[in-house]
Amino acid sequence: MARAGFGRQHFQVRRSTVAPRPYATGTRAHPTLYFGGASEAAERVSAAEADVQLFWGEPLDGLAERIDRLKALSEQVGRRHRPLEFGLRITTVVRDTTEEAWRAAEERVARMAAEGGKELTWAGDRRTAVGQRRLFDLTARGEVLDTCLYTTPGKFGGGGAGTTWLVGSAADGATALENYLLRSPVVV
Repeated sequence: MARAGFGRQHFQVRRSTVAPRPYATGTRAHPTLYFGGASEAAERVSAAEADVQLFWGEPLDGLAERIDRLKALSEQVGRRHRPLEFGLRITTVVRDTTEEAWRAAEERVARMAAEGGKELTWAGDRRTAVGQRRLFDLTARGEVLDTCLYTTPGKFGGGGAGTTWLVGSAADGATALENYLLRSPVVV
């Protein structure tokens, strides 16, 4: 049954099935579900149904707060699956030295700025994703947060994904990832 609404068609499907069906292994009836989203609705879905909540690169304190909120929400919604796990999706710019990495990152951002033409700004558009708003807020807090979380790519990036980077030497990157594991227990 198709319905028109706001210039789009919507479909309702009843008594359907997926073929071929994913096969169950052990007690698992579906593949691992990785989920992203920062809105209240997305967090409720994740807390109830996801296996792994994915985050973009954010400061450690913000991730720890979100993880605590999702754990509490999992209890409130009566989660029936194994405990929710957490993951990090982040771009890294790693070179032999910290200075080389920052030079490379800044060159990449300069190219992004040249290709995109203008700096993106948050204009309060309610259709913009909550996660995108969070990235704009991070750029306003500073170009570098924690030890090496580079927020400037978010000013020119492609709608959110990959617009914060960990920048530095291999040791810098390893330390930053260890901090994510220790201070906000994400699976990296």
